[in-house]
Amino acid sequence: MGAELVRGQNHPLPRTRLEILISAEVPVLVAAALGDEGGRVHDGHRIAHSGAPVLPGIEVPRAAAAEHRLSADLGALSEAVHRVTVLLALRGPAVRFGATAAPRATVTDAGGTEIVRFTLAGLDTESAVVALELYRRQGGWKVRAVGQGYAEGLTALLTDLGLPDAHDVAEAIHEAGRSGAARTAAPAEDRPPTGGPVDYTHPGRQASRQPQPVAGDAAGWSMEERLYNQVWGMFEDLARSTAALRSAADFAAARLDRELDEALADPRARIGGAGDTARQAAQAKHDELMGRARAAHDRDLAQLTAEAEVVEPALPPAYARWDSPVWQGHRMPAEPPQAVRLGDLHLPESPSLRIPMLVRLPLERGLWVDSGATPADFNDSAERRRLALEVAVALAVRLLAVHPVGEFSVEVIDPAGTGAGPLGAFTRSGALTGPPARGAAGVTQALESLTRRVDLVRMAMGGGATEALPDGFDSARRLLIVNDFPQGFDDRALTRLRFLADEGPAAGVHLLLIADRADAGEYGPLLDPLWRSLTRLTPSPDDHFADPWVGHAWTFEPSLPPHGGTVVQQVLGVVSAARIKGK
Repeated sequence: MGAELVRGQNHPLPRTRLEILISAEVPVLVAAALGDEGGRVHDGHRIAHSGAPVLPGIEVPRAAAAEHRLSADLGALSEAVHRVTVLLALRGPAVRFGATAAPRATVTDAGGTEIVRFTLAGLDTESAVVALELYRRQGGWKVRAVGQGYAEGLTALLTDLGLPDAHDVAEAIHEAGRSGAARTAAPAEDRPPTGGPVDYTHPGRQASRQPQPVAGDAAGWSMEERLYNQVWGMFEDLARSTAALRSAADFAAARLDRELDEALADPRARIGGAGDTARQAAQAKHDELMGRARAAHDRDLAQLTAEAEVVEPALPPAYARWDSPVWQGHRMPAEPPQAVRLGDLHLPESPSLRIPMLVRLPLERGLWVDSGATPADFNDSAERRRLALEVAVALAVRLLAVHPVGEFSVEVIDPAGTGAGPLGAFTRSGALTGPPARGAAGVTQALESLTRRVDLVRMAMGGGATEALPDGFDSARRLLIVNDFPQGFDDRALTRLRFLADEGPAAGVHLLLIADRADAGEYGPLLDPLWRSLTRLTPSPDDHFADPWVGHAWTFEPSLPPHGGTVVQQVLGVVSAARIKGK
């Protein structure tokens, strides 16, 4: 018997030729979507369904039914396919999974040996659901129990997979199910190949053994891209493994409570030792389930920890911690990076395992370093503001250092001059485009200049005439650091700042705001859109980031240089020397 998975849990696949069995109480439509490394499906031709049941490596049933058998040969898939998403949909707008018994998915090898099984429990108003994901991981394949339902139906599910024409494809799938127009199986010589290579695995090898982790062991055209994808794979695996542990704990606790209530409700159990026996049996079942769940989580955690130990030293400067040796002897790059590290993320079940928080460049959203109090922060107001500014400076230095000379610059608005200390490193190195803007007049002038710049670039881009920008136009991306917001701002300045937050990134202007939201309380809901448009960072640990898969609250810790170290000054010196040499 194979492993019984709970929602979010994953399991290695020892073979690439598989059968996926779907059992439901009512007829369902089954499809399989082939996605890239991010799970995105680019067009409807990468979905096998009842109207088009065969793709290279995948074959699905040709009609709606209560029992289905899908065939998969993962070895025959294109190298561009990194994820196979198995989805179920009910026919008719009024039906929902909550009105039927929970569907069940079972994965076996080609010989019928069961690998895993998963019951899609807990569904209610949903009429479409992602049952399983088969995905590449470290040179092999894994299966993940998903069970994510969509009350809005198949269109919403396909939209989440990134399908541009989700509505049309959903309609085609439903139409094939309604009309019974599923294709007849093609002759064997006309079918796409599903046989795949011979399995030469030694019969004595443990199929479930995890491979030794290797840095850069992920999809991508370059080592940088492979490392980026590997870090996100680690983030996703930890999220799913923790979801499985929490789901098992909830289920075990609920079952224990129910069985104890049943034991107490039976008068016969109160006589003699019957009640104690029933309670001990219920507790034993609870402990056995939790023991298996913790063992699975510990196994995943050990593998991810080993992976982190080889990945972290291999990260380039844009992704690396400030104490990494990669910063020693740093040189300005010839190309900008594809992402940058903002800090680290971790979960309470695995506090020692830090996953780098990487965001794509150029930044699509501005950043807000929150200088207000957090539940775990016992620093006074002045100390919090100082720490927040240090986070902003470290991030700005990193951005300067990982962009080619002349392609990234920094401007500062510091109305009251309270940031003179930490910002002095910029001033002394000549890394700023000019002195920090001071007072209300300085705020107005700086914002007017950047607003004109954004308007000019937008007009040139809108007219398809970026070459028509004025001679000598500085095309470098700008990072605007605003300290002690909203000090020095009036209503007009606030409007311009919101404009820069919304329109600036597309025109090469990015915002880094250092603020305590309570200080701007007098503006009420006027600034709510601004706060929502920014990515909030904290100078001390705070659990406020949610992942896109299961919605855990992750604890964020900023990326700061070692206390008392000189790495930031050294890097700024490299930036400054490169600028002088490039003039």
